[in-house]
Amino acid sequence: MIENTREILLSHFKTYPQLCIEDIFKFLYQSAFGCEHLLPTPEAAAEFIRKEAAEMEEKNGALVEPLDGPYCRASLGHIRQGLNPETLAKLLCLSAVHEPNGKAALAEKLQAAKALVVEGSLPFTLQEFSDAVAQWENRDFSPLHHSETFRKTYHPAYRLIGAQYAPFLPVLAELDRRLAMGSVVFAIEGGSASGKTTLSRLLEQLYDCTVFHMDDFFLRPEQRTPERYKEPGGNIDRERFLEEVLLPMAQNQEVIYRRFDCSTFSLLPPEIIVPQKLTVIEGAYCMHPELAGYYDLSLFLETSPELQKKRIHKRNSPEMAERFFTQWIPLEHRYFDAFQIKERCDYKICIEDQ
Repeated sequence: MIENTREILLSHFKTYPQLCIEDIFKFLYQSAFGCEHLLPTPEAAAEFIRKEAAEMEEKNGALVEPLDGPYCRASLGHIRQGLNPETLAKLLCLSAVHEPNGKAALAEKLQAAKALVVEGSLPFTLQEFSDAVAQWENRDFSPLHHSETFRKTYHPAYRLIGAQYAPFLPVLAELDRRLAMGSVVFAIEGGSASGKTTLSRLLEQLYDCTVFHMDDFFLRPEQRTPERYKEPGGNIDRERFLEEVLLPMAQNQEVIYRRFDCSTFSLLPPEIIVPQKLTVIEGAYCMHPELAGYYDLSLFLETSPELQKKRIHKRNSPEMAERFFTQWIPLEHRYFDAFQIKERCDYKICIEDQ
């Protein structure tokens, strides 16, 4: 923990060599507490973001800056990349959670910063650093601003968001650009436990969107033949998904949605769904060649085999997890390889453990 703080503080100093002690404090405060002290309404936050993005200076640099913890600084340069201020504002509000161990984490991070001062790796004397810590402690370690030197030199313009959202910012910007011009059908493909359903839930929070799950289209009993399972991607009812979902949407019609019930191996009663401006299709096999032409945008999510195993074991009984490893994941890989699914998607993101 302390070693990670040391490394990221040194990297931060290398990026911003003119920083002052209060900028170190701000970095550590944001790392420990995130944006829990920033709880405007999404509407108010969006208005501030829109105004600040319009006034910010053009500059190079990373669009995402990691902090020493589960948060990051997302540059308002994303707005110029197409991200809607409302989308970034919602991410800010979703990220503003209470950190009950924030003070303890901050104290530990301050000790790491002090050690760097003692060894001469940060450009402050021990006396001035200790005095500044004492003064800040007298203010109960309240939130603070960047120094005037930092603002004039680096012109910071960012918002804090959860680090788990950062990989999706380019995709969200692309969605916002397309949604500004009309409706969008967005496919989220990937292997088991790669985060497809989690991302679709996030999109439901960010947009008034419709989500269809490929897991609702498992094969019916009469379709489960050896011949069917020999087909790459054959273990999903793509024909019914095409007929009941994609074709009606392509004709601007309502969808008669029948979910497959794994407990009874039968179809549930139909639901009538009118797709919204953004429609999300999530699940393995959604990018099958017979379906892919109906999407406007696609994303492939993947994880390391180690993280995939960890997630599957966490979510399932040992017996069910074994079925993933011996049956379903090999079928997914065969399908991915046969149709070059990853290569055909517009975006590819590798999800790391948070």
